[in-house]
Amino acid sequence: MRKAAKHATIALSLAAMFTGASLMPQVASAGAESATKGKELAWNRKKGNCLACHMMKDGVSPGDIGPPLVAMKARYPDRQKLFNQIYDATKTNAETRMPPFGKHKILSNAEINAVIDYLYTL
Repeated sequence: MRKAAKHATIALSLAAMFTGASLMPQVASAGAESATKGKELAWNRKKGNCLACHMMKDGVSPGDIGPPLVAMKARYPDRQKLFNQIYDATKTNAETRMPPFGKHKILSNAEINAVIDYLYTL
């Protein structure tokens, strides 16, 4: 019995490993799709319009009101802090010029998360 149980455990472990491995490309693809959507939102003049105030890689005619959007994952390792900054920057700086994108429903929570996925590629 012990030998059979050991083989069953090994078989289950291998099955779990291969199942997880087969899902990895889908997860990576989903992240890339979200980042692509985030870039579209960030550059869209009717939605995020980040380029109006921030320099970003490959951005044409960026503004210089806000800081350059570079090394975002290093600058904001806590994703929630970056989310909060985009959602309503006035909570941490009442004098900010950054619009409260979430609070004013310029961007939905899902759109803010897509923008963050893009910013984390910078």
